[in-house]
Amino acid sequence: MKSTPPSPAPARADSPWAPLAAPLFRALWTAQLVSNIGSWMATVGAQWQLVGHSAALVTLVQTASSLPVVLLALPSGVIADRLDRRSVLLAAQFAMLVVSGALAVLAFMDALSPTLLLALTFLLGCGTALMGPAWQAIQPELVERRSLGQAAALGAVNMNLARAVGPALGGALVAVAGAGWVFAFNAASYLGIAAVLLVWRRPAAASAPPAAGEGLLAALHAGRRYVWNAPGVRRVLLRTLLFIPGGAALWALLPLTATHSLGLGPGGYGLLLAAVGVGAVAGAFALPRIGRVLGGNGTLAAGSVVFAVVLAVLATVTVPWLVALALLPAGLAWIAALSTLNAAVQTRLPGWVRARGLAVYLLVFQGGQALAAPLWGAVADGLGLGASLLIAGATMLLSALTVRWWPLRDSGDIDPTPSDHWPSPPLVFEPGESDGPVLVSVVYRVPAERQRLFTDRMRHVARSRRRTGALSWGLYQDGHDPERFIENYLVPSWAGHRAQHHVRLTATDRRYEEEARALLVPGTAPEVTHAFDASGGPAVLP
Repeated sequence: MKSTPPSPAPARADSPWAPLAAPLFRALWTAQLVSNIGSWMATVGAQWQLVGHSAALVTLVQTASSLPVVLLALPSGVIADRLDRRSVLLAAQFAMLVVSGALAVLAFMDALSPTLLLALTFLLGCGTALMGPAWQAIQPELVERRSLGQAAALGAVNMNLARAVGPALGGALVAVAGAGWVFAFNAASYLGIAAVLLVWRRPAAASAPPAAGEGLLAALHAGRRYVWNAPGVRRVLLRTLLFIPGGAALWALLPLTATHSLGLGPGGYGLLLAAVGVGAVAGAFALPRIGRVLGGNGTLAAGSVVFAVVLAVLATVTVPWLVALALLPAGLAWIAALSTLNAAVQTRLPGWVRARGLAVYLLVFQGGQALAAPLWGAVADGLGLGASLLIAGATMLLSALTVRWWPLRDSGDIDPTPSDHWPSPPLVFEPGESDGPVLVSVVYRVPAERQRLFTDRMRHVARSRRRTGALSWGLYQDGHDPERFIENYLVPSWAGHRAQHHVRLTATDRRYEEEARALLVPGTAPEVTHAFDASGGPAVLP
């Protein structure tokens, strides 16, 4: 395999399968499919081991697999931004192989207690948490930016193909041979992804170097600052938070629906999950058209309504084949919503902070499931299974209604391409990388008739400064010279400011600066100065 990511072969840009033209994407996608099938087989095995216990205990399988993302997503994002993402992914594969092997051995020995099962499921979730940000962050290296939406959809297709096959295989294998064999298959399934990653020689230039001297906590804060000051990313997170908790009820309560309402065994439960997977795979063919007709916000609203109807069917219908039919559109709604959200966050993040931004997205996504699953289990124990499903359906209807007030923002004006457009500062001495904080001051001259528009446009610049590293920001008007405006922002270190210069700025940041500077007095240019902390003595000695 070539050492650089191959460009996709010519294909229709709106084809849902266009990313598969890239050999590396195709190889990883295929290996991931095998691994996801193994994971779903293992999930069925784990849930079925606990079906004889309380509803809350059964739902803890989903919590045990999702909770590590809540705890580790942000550190995993920092690791994926600071280290080679290929190496991070390899480490995660081998770690999960070992844990899955331990599950298989204990199951074969009939020594897998509920406590051990949940503990090892939690460790598998830790591997998933380590892998998630790095896996998502390499997608723009595998396909062109215009194909990220299709790549996200294919990722969801992959998961749902696995959902269509894995649970049925897992249920049959558990019924015939026991849970040990599904755990063993899951352990072996990690070898495929590891093999593809071992062949891939990822270019060193694909990793943006961290700011010199930037520690783990500083990197975490940098990721938090970026997300907080990126309104488009924050809106994606809000829409995810409004969709996931209600959707989690289906996955958390479906095993109980299969056994208590429908009287099905492990094979029947696997077939219900397969129905969701089939619906999602079939829906992948319709996703481009759905996106064109409804747009991203319409897709989210429609998906929430469909999910609400399906949850109501699960709460009221006791005929297995009717429930299976109802689960088909649930698969389509799930893949449509997740593909829309995933593509929205991918296209809004620059490379230097992509894994950390995606880690926050995964934190909201998986954390919502981890926290909602036991809640729905507790409601089912207290009020009954049907009531729990109906309440979850009502939350999905509320999610659909909120699209009107909190829609996804248009991504057409966001370009995360790096832009190294700032000139090197003409300093009379060379600061150390850790010197700081650094006070950057920019002086503008703005005619009176343009000052209101100028201050409005500088709000975008303010977010840009904070996204890329500023601890604080302010814009001031000179009381002696009203045309004179002074922008001050504080960066924690010289290394952090150099990262602003050469790594962190994007084409969108440059456009915001140019739009503000277009309002200056003709013939003038901003004057930039850099001041260093002198509270402990002068920064420059004579």
